[in-house]
Amino acid sequence: MRKIFEAELKQLGNDLVDMSGQVEVAIAHAGTALLTGDLQVAETVIAADQAIDALERDLDTRCVHLLAQQAPVATDLRIIVTGLRMASTLERMGDLARHVAQISRRAYPRLAAPQALSGTFAEMSAAATRVAQRTTTLLETHDLDLATSIEEEDDLLDHLHEDTFTALLGGNWNGTPQETVDTTLLSRYFERFGDHGVSVARRMVYLVTGEFLEDGSPVR
Repeated sequence: MRKIFEAELKQLGNDLVDMSGQVEVAIAHAGTALLTGDLQVAETVIAADQAIDALERDLDTRCVHLLAQQAPVATDLRIIVTGLRMASTLERMGDLARHVAQISRRAYPRLAAPQALSGTFAEMSAAATRVAQRTTTLLETHDLDLATSIEEEDDLLDHLHEDTFTALLGGNWNGTPQETVDTTLLSRYFERFGDHGVSVARRMVYLVTGEFLEDGSPVR
């Protein structure tokens, strides 16, 4: 019975890695759609989000069954509860990638990101993709050095988010109302993506060390 339970816990970890890998692809493709105006890529991201949602529902169901059937304690309980929360966070990251793609689709055939901020959004897309890549590797390896690097990328996303608002509120902004709305939303989606990556990183620290980090405290 113990071997079966351990196999189920291992599968939970594997599925989280798989889910994170799908999020990684989604945010990278969403950035491509945003920066190039590729409608087909945007549609692919939007459709693929259903698979991420389905995996999150499956993980939730299995975690609840494990809690009910095995009554886990100590480390086993920590693994399951952390897995539940990570799955929810990864699902939200997938949603944010979908939101970016949906804005790109709505703007087609024009680019959703205004020319004046194309460089900023290129940086945001690259930083968010690095967050996703490192999150996948972190879930795979439990290397807490990656948790620190995820937080550093989130700091960069925060700064870039501030840059977009500086541009919007500056006297030189001449975008249309729709461009203003799209810019505001896109910047927020990328910034929130980084925040969710940090959430996964902090939960991994808790899983590995048993130490719960308060908001605002450094990962390491």
